[in-house]
Amino acid sequence: MDLSPSISHPPLRINEPAPGFKARTTMGEVALGDYRGRWLLLFSHPADFTPVCTSEFIAFAQAKPRFDALGCDLLALSVDGLFSHLAWIHDIHARFGVKIDFPIVEDPSMAIARGYGMVDAAAADSSTARATYVIDPEGIVRAMSWYPANIGRSIEELLRLVAALQTGDRERASTPEGWQPGERLLEPAPADAAAALACAPGEGESWYFRWRKP
Repeated sequence: MDLSPSISHPPLRINEPAPGFKARTTMGEVALGDYRGRWLLLFSHPADFTPVCTSEFIAFAQAKPRFDALGCDLLALSVDGLFSHLAWIHDIHARFGVKIDFPIVEDPSMAIARGYGMVDAAAADSSTARATYVIDPEGIVRAMSWYPANIGRSIEELLRLVAALQTGDRERASTPEGWQPGERLLEPAPADAAAALACAPGEGESWYFRWRKP
């Protein structure tokens, strides 16, 4: 996919391939294809040296072992340049004692941000972008979220989301509202009349709402 900033791209959709890119980061050059075979959480932040972004990065760094346990890598991005990123994470380490040990992509041309729909094609900067993409091991976008610049994301919810996607794939089941790892799952709803009529729902269930048996 051509990520030229002069081109307006259609919005990404769930279950579509994530647009490929190659860019400089705080941990060397990175290409999206480097993450094939693992889950990836790609997230943008409006700007370095800002309060909400700093709180998020500290939380992401502290939760990184839990993402690692899920086989999910972290990759951050903003339109700030590489040296701004480096100065910011140096300051976070010096002032808060937290090491940011995941890459931060520089995107000064906004080519990647616009290609992913993180900013409007006509925007002059990325100040409104706080986007998150969960990309599976095949390079497919499985979930997306956007927050305004002044509202921080929930790292706990992102961990839950990745775990739910992985569990749904592995068990071929659905996760109910508020599901947490280890809790019961829902059977997929029947897709045709014969399957619906053949269902034998238990107490408190219906043909379209059935719990997965242990």
